[in-house]
Amino acid sequence: MRLATILVFCSLFMGVSGDGWYSFFKEAIQGTRDMWRAYSDMKEANWKHSDKYFHARGNYDAAQRGPGGAWAAKVISNAREDIQRFTGHGAENSRDDQFANEWGRSGRDPNYFRPAGLPSKY
Repeated sequence: MRLATILVFCSLFMGVSGDGWYSFFKEAIQGTRDMWRAYSDMKEANWKHSDKYFHARGNYDAAQRGPGGAWAAKVISNAREDIQRFTGHGAENSRDDQFANEWGRSGRDPNYFRPAGLPSKY
């Protein structure tokens, strides 16, 4: 419910109306699913040095949905990194993660961060 309220507010703020609002909301939901899929794949793969790849891939997939997906990816990525900083889990790692997040959101190839030997399933 909170996410829906935020999406409505942001869409109004951004001047999205009519079909555009529906499209933005749909893209945001799809982008959220893309981010969750990348997170789930990262946990399933349990592969050393693969977290940057999955960060970039989740953001890339979400941003490909459109403005709503890119917005969802940015909100989710920033929230995750803010939580890590708040709990004291390495500012340097957070900086690297944000670099990978922005890389993916900008449309660049997430495979840049792909570690050697990661199964092709991912």
